[in-house]
Amino acid sequence: MPQMMPLNWISLMFYFISIFFMFNNMIYYLYMSKNTETCNSFKLKLNWKW
Repeated sequence: MPQMMPLNWISLMFYFISIFFMFNNMIYYLYMSKNTETCNSFKLKLNWKW
């Protein structure tokens, strides 16, 4: 929709910011979790994927 361009841009910016915060929370939870032996393989997968 060309007439909704500023609203589209604002919603897109909000969407990317929310994704960024969710990714930060996921990494924080991975590094602060107690059972390190179970999330070590997931950390390895994450490092391999990115």
